[in-house]
Amino acid sequence: MFYYASKVLWFFATPSNLLVMLILLGVLLASTRRFRRVGIACALVFTLATLALGLLPMSSYLLLPLENRFPAFQDDGRPVDGIVLLGGSVEAMESASRGTLVSNDSAERLFDTILLAHRYPKARILISGGGGTVFGDGTAEAPIIAGYFKAIGIDPARITIEDRSRTTYENAVESRKLVAPAPGERWLLVTSAWHMPRAVGVFRKAGFPVTANPVDFRTSGTFGEQHIFAFVSDGLRRLDVASKEWAGLVAYRLAGHTDALLPGPQDPPSMGTVSR
Repeated sequence: MFYYASKVLWFFATPSNLLVMLILLGVLLASTRRFRRVGIACALVFTLATLALGLLPMSSYLLLPLENRFPAFQDDGRPVDGIVLLGGSVEAMESASRGTLVSNDSAERLFDTILLAHRYPKARILISGGGGTVFGDGTAEAPIIAGYFKAIGIDPARITIEDRSRTTYENAVESRKLVAPAPGERWLLVTSAWHMPRAVGVFRKAGFPVTANPVDFRTSGTFGEQHIFAFVSDGLRRLDVASKEWAGLVAYRLAGHTDALLPGPQDPPSMGTVSR
């Protein structure tokens, strides 16, 4: 029930959706005699806010601390026992319908996992990603990615599919159950850089220590390098991503799924399990 409630709540709280609803509310109020002035003011203010948030680099400023939290992975010569790829890079329903892999703007997760699979030919590959059932049809992402990896020549014996999880929390819990990492094993975690703090935090809490391999960067490296957007939709899309991730960090910390609000590379690994 919490999963469905959170998805519905976030649909209305997503900044781009919320701004449109507030503008429409202003228009509705402006059509009444009693609240006409309030409605006009409301519609004007939130229209200007939409333009500002969509064009100015404020969303990049929100995303930058998340993306800079973990450095890019550097091969230090230590063996890699496994690679965990988190879902979110494939449109599962469209892929199933078209009979071919349909990726999205997080496709770098796929590309980098393929690169790592060739760089570390003995490493196991765990693909973690089930199917959402609120706005989708429940088609799981992990089997589609696994089929693609096998088609390009990656040994099927190396691949483990985790197709039950719907959230990052469930990614960690179900992944640990499947692979049962032994003490001292090194597993690389592949996900978007802006998602890495929450992902690493919840994997640690689940008792599955991982090494961050951030990909899919959306921003330049410093605050001074951020630029304005050419399209309002681009800025709002980034604002939605950043807002959702910060909200997720707060929610996971309050729920006890992580040991820190913004997990980082120097945080001590948790020896417990994710609270239920």
